[in-house]
Amino acid sequence: MVQLEADEIMRLTVKVADPKIVSTTGCERLQVIPIIGGTFTGKEIHGNVVPGGADWNTTQSDDVSHVFAKYLLETDDGEFIAIENEGLLGAESETRIKTKPVFRADTTGQYSHLNYGVYVGELMATPNVANSVDIVIYKLR
Repeated sequence: MVQLEADEIMRLTVKVADPKIVSTTGCERLQVIPIIGGTFTGKEIHGNVVPGGADWNTTQSDDVSHVFAKYLLETDDGEFIAIENEGLLGAESETRIKTKPVFRADTTGQYSHLNYGVYVGELMATPNVANSVDIVIYKLR
């Protein structure tokens, strides 16, 4: 069996507003969760989550949830990084969502390396804080 190795590159705490229920059908429910701010830190990167993104979350009748968040990071040195983070949550007993983030950074900027590689993430509710999630992102070696 092959053992994959990864390096932690970033931790985010993302503040969200209450979900907006868009629709409920016989087999699926769509809700949009507005992203209203937050912070992120890493070994050589830190800054803020820019308000205005959202997570488009669908839950099927078999309790499988699909998350697709699109938002913007602003580093403390003024660069913007777009991120799309998609994942699935199976059973209701699971508390962590596994995700596959994709970054888009300025190809001539300090964080252009984020445009390349394979990333995985883990999302969970921030302990003891309402309307907040924690995300840890790793880059596979």
